[in-house]
Amino acid sequence: MSKKEQNIALVKRFYDEVFNAHDVSKLDEFMRDDYMQHNATVEDGKDGFIKFTEFFFGLDPEMEIVKIFANDDDEVAVFFKCTCRANGMVNKVVDMYRLQDGLLAEHWDVVEHDIGKVQTANGRPLF
Repeated sequence: MSKKEQNIALVKRFYDEVFNAHDVSKLDEFMRDDYMQHNATVEDGKDGFIKFTEFFFGLDPEMEIVKIFANDDDEVAVFFKCTCRANGMVNKVVDMYRLQDGLLAEHWDVVEHDIGKVQTANGRPLF
């Protein structure tokens, strides 16, 4: 398996085993202790991520990956649909990760909130 494929596989497992399972017990398998966060509302490190999930998992989110790809610089981008089942909100999200030594080292995101009722001008779906 190539390094790109390994990085993609790790990120997919992270979404399945942490986000979709609402379980941070395996975080050491996925994330560096010095994980850097570029989301203004989330603190750095594993502790910052866990603190974020205490709120986020209460929304009962389900992530459905639409596209995922990697480059040669240990970076992975994930485009996904995030449905918060607790309030019915649907979000369109792109997460970008930099990996180091086979673990998540840095994160950026772009989120379009509450797009469930959006009517597109061109008639095409958002996903």
